[in-house]
Order: sequence, then C-alpha cells, then structure tokens
Amino acid sequence: MEQLELFSKVKNWLLELEYNIQLENEKHQSFIIEKESEGIKNMMLVIAPQILIIEQFLFRCKNNQQDIYKQLLIKNRDIVHGAFVLDESGEKVIFRNTLQTENLDENELIATINSLSLLISEYSTEMILFSK
Repeated sequence: MEQLELFSKVKNWLLELEYNIQLENEKHQSFIIEKESEGIKNMMLVIAPQILIIEQFLFRCKNNQQDIYKQLLIKNRDIVHGAFVLDESGEKVIFRNTLQTENLDENELIATINSLSLLISEYSTEMILFSK
C-alpha cells in the first residue's frame, strides 16, 4: 500500500472511531490523537516504511528505580498488544506498538488502542505510584 494512501486510510479510521486528531502532518506521515474518555492523550502514530508506530507517553520514572522497571517488565507479559518501553534517557515510560502496514486493517489499530485503554484502566494506580 502506498504511503499517502495509507495515511488517508489511517486518518479515516481514526475519524470513524471518533478520535480527536490534534495534529496531522502528511509530509512526516504522523498524527497525534486523543480520546480522553479512553485514557488516550497525545498518542502519536507514525507511518514509517512498512510499519505503523504507535506511542503514548505514560509517566516519568524519576529515580531510576530497578524494582519499578522489573514490575513493568512483568506487566508486559499481560499486555496483549503493545508494551511498556523506556526512551533513550531511561526515564520516560511509553506505551509502544508497531504494526506491519502491508496488510494493516482497522481491527489491528483498534486492538492496539484498546489494549492501552485497558492497561490504563487496570494499572493506573500503580503507574501513578511509579511516577512519584
């Protein structure tokens, strides 16, 4: 599927699913979306060659606490789509998933976003504690 065609397709899916597109950049093939009722705020979607990257910053881990990282890795096992990752600084905890674009369909995108929504609803208390 051509990049521009894929960009339009992803945009249409997001609009059909009633996500607010806060920013879209066709040149950089990216979106920033939100739907606060589902815990989605400033989620970034980037269409790169052959993959769709989906990321949302969750919290900053201030003290480089090894036990927090261990708990996040353990929780990763329960997450169906996506995972907790750290940025280059090792402080920012991000939800991230990548989807192949060759046969990408709306259900895959919905599954990733729903996975994050479920994670936030089930694990928010722990994430708040981790960020303190």
